Amino acid sequence: MDPIAKIFKEYKTIAVVGASDNPARPSNQVATYLQHQGFRVIPVNPRLARVHGETCYPDLLSIPESIDVVDIFRNPAFVSEIVEQAITKQVKVVWMQPGAENHPAAQRAEQAGLQVVMSLCMMTAHPGID
Repeated sequence: MDPIAKIFKEYKTIAVVGASDNPARPSNQVATYLQHQGFRVIPVNPRLARVHGETCYPDLLSIPESIDVVDIFRNPAFVSEIVEQAITKQVKVVWMQPGAENHPAAQRAEQAGLQVVMSLCMMTAHPGID
């Protein structure tokens, strides 16, 4: 099975880091899409209390439940810290949206046993998945 298709088939809880309540922002659009596709979306943004009807957490370590995928919409300078939190939370996949790519952080995630996807939008990768 294609590794991307496998992610969507097997993993259902997605933390969106850099979540926004602004419908014009890509993170908002992707989170909305994923929710409508039946995924559990957990927004992460220290400046917001709620997004998409869900409690918004300041960081990954504050989320009280397990996470399968961390979808990152942040400046690459902040991605290493997010990856370290993802490793601590024992997530399965770190997904760096276009513009959030950080190669040293990706290498660190892979060394810790996490699957890494970079330079691919989760929303555009999903359509057509059986």
